[in-house]
Amino acid sequence: MWKAISLVNATLKLKMFSPMTITELAEQTAHIAHSYQVTPDVYYSFQRCSNDYNPLHTDTAYAKRKGFDSPVMYGNILNAFLSHFVGMLLPTREVMILSQTILFQNPIFLNDEIMLETSIDKFSPTVNFIDYKYKFKKNVGDGKSILIANGHIQIKLLG
Repeated sequence: MWKAISLVNATLKLKMFSPMTITELAEQTAHIAHSYQVTPDVYYSFQRCSNDYNPLHTDTAYAKRKGFDSPVMYGNILNAFLSHFVGMLLPTREVMILSQTILFQNPIFLNDEIMLETSIDKFSPTVNFIDYKYKFKKNVGDGKSILIANGHIQIKLLG
């Protein structure tokens, strides 16, 4: 049993670090969806890293005075999730981010589970890049979701 699992893991690692063309990458990543949760660990780690203690993010009474039920999570946590998408969900480590945009539509709160959905918007084998459009959505019940943020992230395959 362990040998079979090790063999599968070794095969996956080999594929992840094997050379890949931009066309192969585009074919394998036409649509990707991944779920994230804004856990206390994510919140406090981001807070310590950014050194941002704005009361909108840290003070319940302040957040309520501004019309929210609880502190609003840092929007740039979503950028960390985008970094995970590029660095860990794409089937190669031979990539780097060229640019990204993010448009915040609705706030997120502690323990929210959000879904990242990506698809290819533009792709150029000549210039060696892929431009993904993405959406972060949150389920609000009854099969409905709201848009949290959307934008584009352009990556380059390293040579």
